Amino acid sequence: MEEDQPPVDMFVPIGRGVAQAGVRIANERAVLTLVAIFPGLSNADLARRTGLGPQTTSRIVSDLEARSMVMRGEVLRGRRGQPATPLFLNPRGAYCIGVEIGWRHREVLLYDLAGRTLATLRSSYEYPDATRIFADLAADVQIMRDALSPQDLERLVGIGLAAPTFIHGSIERIGGPPEQVELWRSIDVAARLAAATGLPTDWFNDGSAACWAEILAQPLPRPTTFAYFQVGTFVGAGIVMNGALWEDPSGNAADLGSIIVAGADGAPTYAHMVASLNALDRRLTEAGMRRPRGFPQEWDWTALEPVASAWIDEAGRALATAVLSTRAMIDIEKAVIDGVIPRAILARLLERTTHYLAQIPDLVRPRPRVEPGVQASSAAATGAAQLYLYRRYFSRSWHLLVT
Repeated sequence: MEEDQPPVDMFVPIGRGVAQAGVRIANERAVLTLVAIFPGLSNADLARRTGLGPQTTSRIVSDLEARSMVMRGEVLRGRRGQPATPLFLNPRGAYCIGVEIGWRHREVLLYDLAGRTLATLRSSYEYPDATRIFADLAADVQIMRDALSPQDLERLVGIGLAAPTFIHGSIERIGGPPEQVELWRSIDVAARLAAATGLPTDWFNDGSAACWAEILAQPLPRPTTFAYFQVGTFVGAGIVMNGALWEDPSGNAADLGSIIVAGADGAPTYAHMVASLNALDRRLTEAGMRRPRGFPQEWDWTALEPVASAWIDEAGRALATAVLSTRAMIDIEKAVIDGVIPRAILARLLERTTHYLAQIPDLVRPRPRVEPGVQASSAAATGAAQLYLYRRYFSRSWHLLVT
């Protein structure tokens, strides 16, 4: 358990509180969000920032403290006025389990209210087997539950599950047998995991979840609009637009991996087919080589040359096209590129992307800048846990104020 990790900056204020009857929960969320993003605020600070009366604020804080959601720090003395008591999120106020069902791996992590990942389990496989993956995930979840004390276990609120939206549509592309197509087509992944674990489970598109984790990792003031690309077996993606995570009504993310780009032969194809590790797999097969087992972060990438370098170059060209295609539709400030690959490989991929971006002339607007992500391979599982907690305690929408 990694209990000494510092809390992360999780949230920005949703808005000002209101004092009318019937809005206690909204006021509570506003106060809790301020404590999350500005740890150390006093009751007086909270009242001023929310616009709530001092008595209302004090009552909300006392209730949150009684429920172990916030805790008080040492009294601050030596300043003007009455001594102030700083308030902080209580890491033990709530726990959530983040789960990712990936194309080549699964991940389960334990996350606390203060934004710390306490433990992580990751396992690789050739494809997600619908006949056994939920039992395997339930076993991993049980390990996380066993790590909590009886008191903390009562504060485990549920599971945030990140998974591709249409697993059945691409399971055969990665070598899954045909019978897996119909199995996955009929599965409600959240319901199955909830049944296997006995915990409430919310599903999030893996691209959306990973993008959310990246939003929260961005320093304040956060960019209002950017595109996110996650290079994995396929290209996961998300868009932050006007401070909000974009999702369609069904919860799907922006499928930027389906942007049309030029393949190695110049023919049009999808970015998924060029800039993904699945594309690297095909190149290795054509060269008489095999994809290494295990996690891409642990591969011996020098043993994959010169195929790896050719893939990085072509992937960079495809990502440059995808970035500019996204820029043509949405006025993004930047594109964030991350992936389940070593940081050194990601740096090379970003260099190639930037190189090909520079070769495309500007029209009216300048090219967006390209930056590496910071969440790396755990982005989807982390984002799923964050989204679950955020919706339960902080906001029911995915909108963040960025100022």
